[in-house]
Amino acid sequence: MKKYKSLYINLVLVASLGLSTSCNQDFLEENLTTAYSKAYYDTEQGILDLAVGTYYQVFALDMNREVPLTANESGTDEFRLGGDPSNRLWNSYEAGFGSFVTVSNSNTVAAETNWNNLYIGIGNANQLIQSATNIVSTNDAIKKVALGEGYFMRAYNYLKLVRQYGGVPLKLTVSNTVELEYTRATPQEIYSQIVDDFTQAYNLLSNTGGPNKITKDAVAHYLAKTYLSRASEINDAWNSATKAADLQQVVTLADDVISRHPLAPNYVNLWDFKAANGANEKLSEIILSADFNSNQLTTGGNQQHLYFISTYDQLPQMIRNTSGGRPFSRLAPTYFTFDVFDKVNDSRFWKSFQTKAAVNNKSGNYYVNGDLGFMYIINTPSDTRFPLTRNDNTIVYSKTGKTIPTVFVAYAGDSFINNRNGLSSDVRFPSLSKHMDGSRLDFNNTKGSRDAILARSADTYLFAAEAKVRLAKLGTGSYSDALTYINTVRNRATYKSGEDRAAYTDGSAAWTAAGQGTRAVSFMPENSYYESNNIAVTTASTSLNITSINPLPAADEAVITKLGYTSDYDRMLCLVLNERVRELCGEFHRWEDLSRTKTLVARAKAYNIDAEPNIKDFHILRALPQQFLDAVFKDGRPLTAAEKTAMQNPGY
Repeated sequence: MKKYKSLYINLVLVASLGLSTSCNQDFLEENLTTAYSKAYYDTEQGILDLAVGTYYQVFALDMNREVPLTANESGTDEFRLGGDPSNRLWNSYEAGFGSFVTVSNSNTVAAETNWNNLYIGIGNANQLIQSATNIVSTNDAIKKVALGEGYFMRAYNYLKLVRQYGGVPLKLTVSNTVELEYTRATPQEIYSQIVDDFTQAYNLLSNTGGPNKITKDAVAHYLAKTYLSRASEINDAWNSATKAADLQQVVTLADDVISRHPLAPNYVNLWDFKAANGANEKLSEIILSADFNSNQLTTGGNQQHLYFISTYDQLPQMIRNTSGGRPFSRLAPTYFTFDVFDKVNDSRFWKSFQTKAAVNNKSGNYYVNGDLGFMYIINTPSDTRFPLTRNDNTIVYSKTGKTIPTVFVAYAGDSFINNRNGLSSDVRFPSLSKHMDGSRLDFNNTKGSRDAILARSADTYLFAAEAKVRLAKLGTGSYSDALTYINTVRNRATYKSGEDRAAYTDGSAAWTAAGQGTRAVSFMPENSYYESNNIAVTTASTSLNITSINPLPAADEAVITKLGYTSDYDRMLCLVLNERVRELCGEFHRWEDLSRTKTLVARAKAYNIDAEPNIKDFHILRALPQQFLDAVFKDGRPLTAAEKTAMQNPGY
């Protein structure tokens, strides 16, 4: 992905899948600097260059757009609508969300965008597989690595497709002419092909080059993910014959992967980005990442730093700056996300969200740049300290003795009624900091240079935990078998003896390398742990170890009660899904996790105030894009309206 983007454009125009009306027109607007023909793929260099282009299409392209948000964070229990409604419909499921998505503005993600991108990647992968197979060569870089990468990337995209849409057209060959007649393969057929492709990749690839290159461990991680997905509730109509074996494979594969990918010592190590290709991008925990760099000419940039930030620059004493980020403000955390953490003992909330920022636009003589400018107090419902207002400018900061210009309180006496007031009624919220990037050229620049983590071993641990829960339901082992894996992840999340619980850092701190120009920084190396929890300062170690499946931790029991779960299986699956939020919040897994477990509707109704009135059972799958349906032919003619309805997912 450090090749010129024009190379990628040239290659993708030659190698794209032949769904003629599904090509993304943005690609056609690029200036071509070099022309390629398909004969180029008969050469070793052509195959290697195609692999580069396919990496960009499959892993990096989404990260400079809003597809990851709309496909996998919007409309869940994790995030609600932020301050900008450009992609409101993906979160609210209102009228206008279906095979078409009503356009709000140029930032609105169309219904077909994700579909098109995935099939273009499959077209590239098909060409890579064909060319690497057919070429007469003894070069392992071609016959093993490029071929294995082709199989992996085809399976990776089909896994995304089947988890979003269910059955989809299965295209495994290169198109040399325009093809218009397609039918949907069944999910069972799609999963079988994904397993075959990942297995091919596993047999061809080594463990060299990660995490920016596909390795055997990356394949094993995604093969485990495939088996777990195939064994999930959304496929229960047909998966009984493979379920037990699939779940055993999940555990076997996960155990192998995590043996070589120990967790980072401290959760914050993952997010403490200082510069491109820095230490946090090379941690052993990271299995696969989308590769970006600081050269603004050779990358579209990782733009995920834009979307989870509150509009801090509209608050008193604040102005936009590189360390604070450019706040596109698409998504805000829900109260479920606030409350599912044990905020006294679990460091992950405080290492995932910015809750303080410094004055950087002083006004008058009272405040100076560097004073505490605003603060979020993320407290509990039982906290009675704040009876008056959710936006309180009378609270004094102990270190300076000055009042804080703006304070937002999650649970204040007059502002919180059934999730509909408090922070849920405001466009201000703690900003998810996992994607923050202060290394950008200036405060308005959208191109980020930090890698995007696609797979890490904490996720693999939780695959194994979920598989153990599912195996226990089938009569193999016990539910407590899952706790070994869950506790490993939770124990990393504790505060260690001597640790400063108020200390804070994230990728915003990269501004020290990039510089700020004339604007003062708002980054503050401090969180609101003590103000929120209202406890005495301590550096004692904490514990999150779960010793029994009954009772589970209080935060989990609260969710279990709200959702009405009673069986050991439902309770333990709920624990795993909650733990996935605590560990993986905002890392683009959530919608598919809830869809495959058929918990999306219940959780969105319970915790997402925008989705609650509109989400229906059929929303566990996406609508096939109308653009695709309008392009498909049958027996040499376009589909009739009735045939389009029959091809579409139910409910749309």
